[in-house]
Amino acid sequence: MDWSKTQTLFIITFLVLNVFLGYQLIEKKNSSQLDLLKELSIDEQLAGQEITYEPLPKEPKEGTYISGKIKLFTKEDVEKLKNQEVNYDSGALLQGVFKEPIKLLSLKDDALITQVVKENIISGDSYEIWKVDEELGRIILFQHYKNQVIFNQISSVDGMAMVNQFINLSGVLVLNFNKNHEIVSYQQTLLTDFKEFEKEEIQTPIKTLGILLGNGHLKWGSHVSKMEIGYYPLVPLSESQVLTPTWHIVVDDKKDIYVNAIEGQIIEKTE
Repeated sequence: MDWSKTQTLFIITFLVLNVFLGYQLIEKKNSSQLDLLKELSIDEQLAGQEITYEPLPKEPKEGTYISGKIKLFTKEDVEKLKNQEVNYDSGALLQGVFKEPIKLLSLKDDALITQVVKENIISGDSYEIWKVDEELGRIILFQHYKNQVIFNQISSVDGMAMVNQFINLSGVLVLNFNKNHEIVSYQQTLLTDFKEFEKEEIQTPIKTLGILLGNGHLKWGSHVSKMEIGYYPLVPLSESQVLTPTWHIVVDDKKDIYVNAIEGQIIEKTE
């Protein structure tokens, strides 16, 4: 037996075995790191991206789809209004002009604005202030149902385009004011006859943030400045609308994102 050849064969065999075992060890290590990454909680993933957020809502844990009918305004409705000239030819859209403009001492006085709406608008207590747009001279209010807002992604438009859009929106009230901070006119749509469907479990706030992170809607270093639950119309053009529980997320105090709280889908704006 040639010992030198046998020795060489053993050396080669051991080298091959060592390479194979080394490869297996590296694969196992990489797999473990991947499993560890997968096991990171959403909190840890957000922290890894330096994404911060305000304290998240603890409720609710269940929600329900609701339906509502678009209010068709009638002569009997508008006869009760005072100090106004109104137009309700479209039925679903009520447009009013105040004969004597209503003075606001401050655009930041929510209590006064709310009182003006209650006293001068049909079902005025069904709306809450959403945004004051000083550039366009308007105060936007959204209708609410059981203290939860019915969201609408209203465009920054004016004039007839604004009126046409309102026919496609529901539960929205816009007060128009002049340079003296006097309310001079308004446009209104209203939902009525709400009905609830069977309750379902909704996505938790932290899981919703995980969805946004996975879809690239939360960038490195961003801050979730607000998160609240409300409703969003699934079909904004129909006469009888179905609304879904919806998470409204504000990122960096400027970007609004809406997520279906039951299905977990991001709601894109419909023109």
